[in-house]
Amino acid sequence: VQLQASGGGLVQAGGSLRLSCAASGRTLSSYAMGWFRQAPGKEREFVASISVSGLTTDYADSAKGRFTISRDNAKNTASLQMNSLKPEDTAVYYCAARNIAYSDWRYWGQGTLVTVSS
Repeated sequence: VQLQASGGGLVQAGGSLRLSCAASGRTLSSYAMGWFRQAPGKEREFVASISVSGLTTDYADSAKGRFTISRDNAKNTASLQMNSLKPEDTAVYYCAARNIAYSDWRYWGQGTLVTVSS
């Protein structure tokens, strides 16, 4: 599975961005999807995930109530809607895919930079 993340950019605090992840090579119908981020000088951290069906989602505490993960299996895409952005959300955001037969996130996109100015 090849993943291509897009949608990052510069936004003021309180603003919104929508990140998209397009998959190619294989259908996502057997993959959970996730978003992770890595801020400068910090380790990569989990942001959100969504099950194959889209019925189950999970969020980091920092994302709850502000971010919404979604997917469109027909279009082979996943998205992360980010609202009420804060300067501490500044990071490179990565989408990832996990085959339901495995427990690890094996496939990663190249990352898209989100910068939130105060």
